[in-house]
Amino acid sequence: MGAVAELVRAPAALTVLGDTVAGAAASGSPLRGRRWTLPLASVALYWAGMALNDWADRDLDAVERPERPIPSGRLSAGAALATGGVLTAAGLGIAWFGGGQRSLRVALPLAGAIWAYDTKLKGTAAGPCGMAACRALDVLLGAGGRWRDAAPAAIALGVHTHGVTALSAGEVHGGSARTARTALAGTAVATALAVAGRRGSRRDRLAALGFAGGYAATVGRAQYGAAERPSAPRVRAATMAGIHGMVPLQAGLTARYGAARVAAALATALPLARRLARKVSPT
Repeated sequence: MGAVAELVRAPAALTVLGDTVAGAAASGSPLRGRRWTLPLASVALYWAGMALNDWADRDLDAVERPERPIPSGRLSAGAALATGGVLTAAGLGIAWFGGGQRSLRVALPLAGAIWAYDTKLKGTAAGPCGMAACRALDVLLGAGGRWRDAAPAAIALGVHTHGVTALSAGEVHGGSARTARTALAGTAVATALAVAGRRGSRRDRLAALGFAGGYAATVGRAQYGAAERPSAPRVRAATMAGIHGMVPLQAGLTARYGAARVAAALATALPLARRLARKVSPT
């Protein structure tokens, strides 16, 4: 089980719970009843993507990251592929249970985008765009069919994900200052989307400003460091900051759309994710 947890980067799933929450808040369709299971669909699909990632990268990992479950011999490539398939099916089933046909119409292309990224797009120029599409679709999964209303939140998390994904390519051998600066610009755009507009009460807007400010400070500082010197350790630090930065960004967007209390509850996932990352790396 420890090898499986490492394969799917189990604790990192805490950073996707808020996608559907933010999408629901932005669309004006709060998660109620069965819809509260939609974040679990996100978790299952995220874990599926991580398992497929290691299956697709098994030859590269044998050289660059031999400690991972497949190259170390703790799990077979077939077991990793089966894990990805079962988790994909579970994610689609939970999405249908929680949101019916409306959610399934988003979950199906989301699952397709995850498989496409891991098997075809990763490592190509289209890779960051593919991963950004995955995250944006995950936000729309919570929109209850009101996808246009949730589009700003989806764009914010998609832009952020694009930067993190592009930057992560330099985790082993180092990256480029230009890529880090592009990621930093994406962080600025995502921050603006999290605080722009006057929807919600004054308390909600202040909460959004606080969460978005924390996101910008932590993620932006790490990305600025990578832009100054894009060495592998700095790029890894910026990538991890970007992964964990999903949580305050989700909280900021959720508060921005009038759900400050839900945003505060969502933000409690961040310290737990950071603590668990010391045991199982999210990258």
